[in-house]
Amino acid sequence: MAADHTDSAKDVHVNINPANRNEQEKTVMKPLHAFHAGYFRICLSLGGQALLWKILSDKDVSDPLPHLSAELHSALYLFLWYIALCTLIVLSVLYTLRCIYYFHLVKAEFLHFVGVNYMFTPWTSWLLLLQSVPILQPKDSTYQGLFLFFVIPLLVLDVKIYGQWFTTEKRFLSVVANPTSQISVIGNLVAARTAAQMGWKESATCIFTLGMTHYLVVFITLYQRLSGGDHLPVSLRPVYFLFVAAPSMASLAWSSISGTFDTPCKMLFFLSLFLFTSLACRPALFKKAMKKFNVAWWAYSFPLTFLAMASSAYAQEVKGVVTSGLVFILTVLSVFIFICLLLSTALNIHILLRGSDPILKFDSKGK
Repeated sequence: MAADHTDSAKDVHVNINPANRNEQEKTVMKPLHAFHAGYFRICLSLGGQALLWKILSDKDVSDPLPHLSAELHSALYLFLWYIALCTLIVLSVLYTLRCIYYFHLVKAEFLHFVGVNYMFTPWTSWLLLLQSVPILQPKDSTYQGLFLFFVIPLLVLDVKIYGQWFTTEKRFLSVVANPTSQISVIGNLVAARTAAQMGWKESATCIFTLGMTHYLVVFITLYQRLSGGDHLPVSLRPVYFLFVAAPSMASLAWSSISGTFDTPCKMLFFLSLFLFTSLACRPALFKKAMKKFNVAWWAYSFPLTFLAMASSAYAQEVKGVVTSGLVFILTVLSVFIFICLLLSTALNIHILLRGSDPILKFDSKGK
């Protein structure tokens, strides 16, 4: 019996084809290879929507959608916040794995004139989510500890990137400037608003000054149409809506610092409204970008959300039918664009997994 068992065991062979195993590993790692920091634009939009609905659920805020009950507002806010949290955790884990297994690609991304700007988006997304967190208060030590954890990498990137703009010849702002350069500014403004809500007014003013100074420089450089903006492919034209996001968030940040939606806030809000109108009147500019789905489409969503939040703050300061109507229009438009992008992303998830970004696509050597 023992001999028969031994003979039968010898007859059992497991054939493993190394080629098939390599193919399976490549299939598993391919999404990680294609993944980049630009995907965190999805988290910016989710976090922005959660914050918008938190603001709308506040009893002190005039409701642009009065037919919806307060309970529904709160339910939508909590649903969006937890969806945003789960999405951000998943993307953060994926990007951490990318840093471990494809560090050369992360390095290439950091050296890229567009990719480096998206390095700010993970930390900005976490700060947005922190502003709308339902279980902590800004005065809590846990809240403040999380703020420091998220803002320190942001400030380190500031020192690195802003320093290159005026000290490194090949990285001068006039050479590398493009609409995505405003993402770093938006990150600083979100951080300033978070600090102001915690009562850290001096820190908030410092970060706000840093962000606004570089916003003015970037805005003027881009307005002059220097070489940097011409490097963007047609598929990335949705990032022009970042022109709307920066002044909108600046108005909200300064409102939190000053304690009121005063004249500087109104000026920034009017600027963002003008820039949005200018872009909305030029649909032909974005026509080619809409032919094929790209993660860059998410650049439409969070700037509109920031503008809707700024309009809500403005309507609180300036009561009237016109301001209430403006909040209603911008809120509905923001939610509509957000839902459309969610559906488009769900229907084209296979495109995201294989990586279709024409400008943030590097080979195995990180080139």
